[in-house]
Amino acid sequence: MKRTIKKAAVIGSGIMGSAIAAHLANIGVEVLLLDIPPRELTEAEQKKGLTLESKAVRNRIVNDHLANSLKSKPSPIYHQKFAERITTGNTEDDMAKIATADWIIEVVVERLDIKQKVFEQVEKYRKPGTLITSNTSGIPIKFMSEGRSEDFQKHFCGTHFFNPPRYLKLFEIIPGPKTSTEVLDFLNNYGEKFLGKTTVVAKDTPAFIGNRIGIYGIMSLFHLVKEMGLTIEEVDKLTGPVIGRPKSATFRTVDVVGLDTLVHVANGIYENCPNDEVHELFKLPGFIDTMMQNKWLGSKTGQGFYKKVDKDILSLDLDTLEYRAARKASFATLELTKTIDKPIDRFKVLIKGTDKAGEFYRKNFAGMFAYVSNRIPEITDDLYKIDDAMKAGFGWENGPFEIWDAVGVEKGLELIKAEGLEAAAWINDMLASGNKSFYTLKEGATYYYDLASKSQKKVPGQDSFIILNNIRESKKIWSNSEAIIQDLGDGIINLEFQSKMNTIGGGVLQGINKAIDLAEKEYDGLVIGNQAANFSVGANIGMIFMMAVEQEYDELNMAIKMFQDTMMRVRYSSIPVVVAPHGMTLGGGCEMSMHADKVVAAAETYIGLVEFGVGVIPGGGGSKEMALRASDTFRKNDVELNVLQEYFLTIGTAKVSTSAYEAYDLGILQKGKDVVVVNKDRQLAEAKKHAKLLADAGYTQPIKRKDVKVLGKQALGMFLVGTDSMEAGHYISEHDKKIANKLAYVMAGGDLSEATLVTEQYLLDLEREAFLSLCGERKTLERIQFMLTKGKPLRN
Repeated sequence: MKRTIKKAAVIGSGIMGSAIAAHLANIGVEVLLLDIPPRELTEAEQKKGLTLESKAVRNRIVNDHLANSLKSKPSPIYHQKFAERITTGNTEDDMAKIATADWIIEVVVERLDIKQKVFEQVEKYRKPGTLITSNTSGIPIKFMSEGRSEDFQKHFCGTHFFNPPRYLKLFEIIPGPKTSTEVLDFLNNYGEKFLGKTTVVAKDTPAFIGNRIGIYGIMSLFHLVKEMGLTIEEVDKLTGPVIGRPKSATFRTVDVVGLDTLVHVANGIYENCPNDEVHELFKLPGFIDTMMQNKWLGSKTGQGFYKKVDKDILSLDLDTLEYRAARKASFATLELTKTIDKPIDRFKVLIKGTDKAGEFYRKNFAGMFAYVSNRIPEITDDLYKIDDAMKAGFGWENGPFEIWDAVGVEKGLELIKAEGLEAAAWINDMLASGNKSFYTLKEGATYYYDLASKSQKKVPGQDSFIILNNIRESKKIWSNSEAIIQDLGDGIINLEFQSKMNTIGGGVLQGINKAIDLAEKEYDGLVIGNQAANFSVGANIGMIFMMAVEQEYDELNMAIKMFQDTMMRVRYSSIPVVVAPHGMTLGGGCEMSMHADKVVAAAETYIGLVEFGVGVIPGGGGSKEMALRASDTFRKNDVELNVLQEYFLTIGTAKVSTSAYEAYDLGILQKGKDVVVVNKDRQLAEAKKHAKLLADAGYTQPIKRKDVKVLGKQALGMFLVGTDSMEAGHYISEHDKKIANKLAYVMAGGDLSEATLVTEQYLLDLEREAFLSLCGERKTLERIQFMLTKGKPLRN
């Protein structure tokens, strides 16, 4: 049977329910969102003479919840327009409407009796064969469907989204006793392909996989912080980006999630896992009890482990339980890792540290390694699922078994023994069977150690992905220190940036030109894509700053011209070039995308021309391209100045999209040409497919444009009047006005007396001249220096 999801019903509109509804709307599903009707009127409703029977009153709870969710930041929805796909209602008047849904998701309060009542209602109206799932974070699935019909039980399971559903990729599927294999297979595929998730089928054990391991990790730190006399700042320093974890690390993360949420899950594990070998670890330490009593729950109550007072961030002293000024944390061991780019390569160094940090890592990893080894086969039979869950649900760059491999399996066992802990027996069985690591790489695919067969098995689901880590060396054609070219097969090659933050400097530009040379001679097409955290933060402004300070304007002019020429090669090569942006795609990264034959963007792409923030205009073809796109948008009888002004403001206000879908509104992505992929893991395979399609369709090298309509003095006058009034109203500084006027000159095509058709090169020359002149301004150099040292823009 072919199953499709056109309509979904979400029952429960709280934080999770509304966010799940929004994410389903993100991917084009029509959603019915229901919640209970209120039992009493508000003052405002009474004044309006409304009654409890009024439709507006009966849907108040659901409408308020959804409105609050859509206003929240970060937003749960890719584009506010997508919210039109959500219809609201209440569980008394509108339950019958669930009969049209293909998937019903229950997201009500975490109480078994309430969930069972909801399912009783659902059974009255759902049509047979409809999927019904519960977004529980810990209630056993087997209890929920008791007493329900056979058809209900067959199509019922747990689907645990992690909060926020748009951004966290983990999607746990927990089968009930009678869930059919067809339902599990469908949800597994649907989660990965359509929802953009890492799907993990978990056993029906307390807290499932992600929270069982994640909460263990946090609870062990709560105990370790006291045992070792560490401050919360020190723990956050040790458990953040240095080991490939989010910037919020441990205590800031708890503040964001809410201490009460964490305590709820920890208590559930403590009560329901009496045989857990570290059972007592899930008992709350005294300082957590006090924080709960004081309602210091984190962001939601204004204070937790951290507290903001005016502009200052205060930290909680865990001994006195009083707030104090935050203290900077530093450790000698961490200094040793500064030259090591990848977190996975740092672990061997970290566990050898002779200071407190080294001791912390040895204790922390020993506990984690022992714990995860003992959870197999209790929570899952497959070790890779634990790693997948921690990476997708908690934002870890590497899972526990990957970290253990990085330090060495035998070394990990030594750490465990030194702490008086015990690993599971299967670890020694694995070593005895000749398998010296949890993972191996064979023929471009990842294999994992399978306990049942005592052999390495291929991790399933890889065939629809291209994983650069797996092919980087084996398929390498060419490389320099900043870029590497790999053969993706089927006549398509890929260029991957490897510079710091994927900035675009001489090495990357050389790589792009080399990749186009190779593709034009021997291949059918080129993809420019990588799998780092961000596609590119733009041009190497450090290099520009040095040249400008040294007043090496000829060299700077040549460097800018090389950038422009390379972007034009991306557009005018004889083979199709597909660019695959994701994450931050700023400045030069955005310009490169705008010059591609096609963009295959990840949904989470934050793209924009942000050069104003460092005191210049886009100089790699971005200013030219916005003028060209405005020209292509002009229609007969349009007020052309208004169209051009929109494109001008996109650059002038340094707008960055909060999703790839918003980039269409900014004119950066183009409808009908560029595409968006929800699952970033599929992005390179999709980009390769589009490059191949363009090549197979008989790709013809484009002809250089000579028909860009610029409006000359008419547009320039309007822009200059606008910037004058903006400065007079103190909306922009004198230097902002100078930059804006330079951009105006470029986008108007100079001070031509009338509208004229010009070439792209004409506009590129104006753009480069404006860029260079701004690099000679002291205030621009101050902005660049501030960005390089502080990492944020200066308004001077």
